[in-house]
Amino acid sequence: MSDVEVLLVRLDPGIPAPAYSQDGDAGADLMTSVDLVLAPGERATVPTGVAIALPPGHAAFVHPRSGLAARHGLTVVNAPGTVDAGYRGEIKVTLLNTDAREELRLRRGDRIAQLVVQRVERAAFVEVAELPASERGAAGFGSSGGWGTP
Repeated sequence: MSDVEVLLVRLDPGIPAPAYSQDGDAGADLMTSVDLVLAPGERATVPTGVAIALPPGHAAFVHPRSGLAARHGLTVVNAPGTVDAGYRGEIKVTLLNTDAREELRLRRGDRIAQLVVQRVERAAFVEVAELPASERGAAGFGSSGGWGTP
């Protein structure tokens, strides 16, 4: 795995830069720069105290942390959130507490999401009168099988 250089400014010097917890991890942890309480069903856009500059041809995607999702029902509303290469503002994460009963308390410095940096392609959209045939065709949601499908 090769490293991609991503320029970073810590807008809040008290918050660590995104970091990988383990060798080989795909996502670097993002932390909240504020204390907050999310009531059941409540969402909030949370600052992380960092801004980045991605190289051209790359994007960063903000994913939920699986442990927070499993234990507390915390998710990223627009998962994954997209950080385009040209964006230079603070990375903020819109979190949602999906738990029906329990509020969730987050403290400044808590890990709230993970940032995955990937190379991306730009599509050259070519308008045609008709699309080529495929095995699936125009069959939509659930058409490829899965839960409850024989």
